[in-house]
Amino acid sequence: MSLAGQIGFDAAEGRGPLYRRLEERLRHAIESGAVKPEQALPSERDLAEDLAVSRITVRKALDGLVAGGLLVRRQGAGTFVAGRVEKSFSKLTSFSEDMAARGRSSRSEWIARAEGAVTPDESLMLGLSPGTAVYRFHRIRFADDFAMALEYSTIPAFALPSLSVVRGSLYEALNAAGNRPVRALQRLRAVLFDKQQASLMGVEPGAPGLLIERRGFLEDGRAVEMTQSWYRGDAYDFVAELNAIG
Repeated sequence: MSLAGQIGFDAAEGRGPLYRRLEERLRHAIESGAVKPEQALPSERDLAEDLAVSRITVRKALDGLVAGGLLVRRQGAGTFVAGRVEKSFSKLTSFSEDMAARGRSSRSEWIARAEGAVTPDESLMLGLSPGTAVYRFHRIRFADDFAMALEYSTIPAFALPSLSVVRGSLYEALNAAGNRPVRALQRLRAVLFDKQQASLMGVEPGAPGLLIERRGFLEDGRAVEMTQSWYRGDAYDFVAELNAIG
């Protein structure tokens, strides 16, 4: 079925600017599930022909949905329906576990991984003495080959037998070593991807993101993880369950 058939759009029907009507029909189709997450849209030219409207109308409608986070443009690939993921703040789970729970495959593309001495900031955040050895893991996290997040983790060397044991899930490796965090402190804030980050993630510079800063702790109180994760703002929703006091 063509996209026109999926969204039920007729350029001759309705009132108001044509691009607004097309934007709303597309929005409704995405939110109702008629157009699926990660579905690729036809080119602007093909859409214009299929919907019997101008390419300018199509472009303005798509621009509105991109700005609203319902569509994403991937350099060299086209326009896609955003595949949003809900991440619970009440559960201490890894990226790999979050994706597996949603039936999606996860993988990593390494930017860097290295052993070194703790920096002053890392020493403060992890409660480590100057000169303590740490492992650093910098990577792009993918779900179904879609870049979802940039992740920068620092782990005290005592927590892992070596750098090489981390192949997929960092938490899986920590668990195998008996040093998986049992609690964590997290902070979230809105950010904009800079030019370098945007290039790695395949988004436009200045695209909205969510930065999660996390410190994970062992049962004995020692900090075992310091991670900064830049999530795509058009792909992630963070949720938390709140309970009334008393």
